[in-house]
Amino acid sequence: MIIDIDTFKTVKALVIGDLMIDEYLWGSVDRISPEAPVPVVCVEKESHALGGAGNVINNLVSMGAQVLPIGTAGTGKAGQMIFEKLEELGIETDGIISEPERPTTRKTRVIASNQQVLRIDKEIKKDINGNTLEKLVSIIERKISGVNLIIISDYNKGLVTKELVRHTVELAKKYNVLTLADPKALDFSKYEHVSILTPNKKEASLAANMDIKSDRDLFAAGWKIMDQVKLERLLITCGKDGMVLFEKDKEPYVIESKARQVFDVSGAGDTVISLLGLGLAVGATFRSSAMLANAAAGIVVAKVGTATASVDELKQVMPN
Repeated sequence: MIIDIDTFKTVKALVIGDLMIDEYLWGSVDRISPEAPVPVVCVEKESHALGGAGNVINNLVSMGAQVLPIGTAGTGKAGQMIFEKLEELGIETDGIISEPERPTTRKTRVIASNQQVLRIDKEIKKDINGNTLEKLVSIIERKISGVNLIIISDYNKGLVTKELVRHTVELAKKYNVLTLADPKALDFSKYEHVSILTPNKKEASLAANMDIKSDRDLFAAGWKIMDQVKLERLLITCGKDGMVLFEKDKEPYVIESKARQVFDVSGAGDTVISLLGLGLAVGATFRSSAMLANAAAGIVVAKVGTATASVDELKQVMPN
C-alpha cells in the first residue's frame, strides 16, 4: 500500500510524555587537557531543541500534522524554553502544567568534529503527584474527542505513570482512538492494552528477561511481551538490523534497515513512533506504516543530533 504523505496534515495527535530540552555545544578539539586525559573542546556555538516527547512533536510537525502536547514543565530557564519552543511551532500549550518541584530535564551534548564527546544530564526523576495526575487526565478527557492519534512518549522521568496510562487507554477505547507507546520502564505491564508498543531490542530483552542473541530469541521475547502486556500489535526496533513486527495470530515480519550511514541514533525511536502513528492514522496498514517509519529512521540517523525527516526527504525514498 502506497501512503500519501500529504494526507498527514489532516492528522491531529495528542502527545503525552516527558518534555525536555536538548542543548548542544558545538566546537572543535585541537589538544588534550593538561589536567586530565580528556579533549579540550573550544565551544563555537550553542543551540537548543525540544527533546524527549518534544522530539516526537517535532517529527509530527515536520510532516504537517497538528499536535496537542500533554505534560509538565519546570519554572526555570529550561521550563520556560519548553513553552517558547512550542509557541514557535504554533502549538497550544494549555496542556502543559508548570510544576516548580519538577525541573525540566536538560540534556547537554558536546559535539566536536561531528562527533558527540560528552553528554551531561540535569534531571530529577519522580512520579507526578495526585493533583497533577488529576489535572492531566482532565485535559486529556477534554481534548481527546478532537484527535485521531495518541502517542505516549515515556522517558521514565515520572510523568507517564501506570495510572496515567490506564486512564488514557480507557478514554482512547471510549473514543476509538489509536494509542501508541514508546516504553522506557522495565515493567511493561504499565502499558497494558495500548494499541501498539514500540520498544527497542535492548528494552525488549530487559522487559522479557531474556538474552536476545538470535532471531529465534527475538521472536520469543516479542511473543512473551505480547502476552504479558495484552497487546494485539508490537514493533521492536533493532538499530542497523531494522525492525520486527508482531501481530496476533500472524508470523513475525522483519523489515531491513534503510539507513545507508549512521552518525547519531539519538531520537530515532521518536521518529519511528511518529511516522508509524501517522501512517495508521490515515488508514494505512501496520506493515506499510512500519516501512514508512523505517525509511524515516534511516534518514534521521544520518544526521547529527536529534533530528527529523522532511516531507521532501521522505518522498524521495518512498515509492510513488
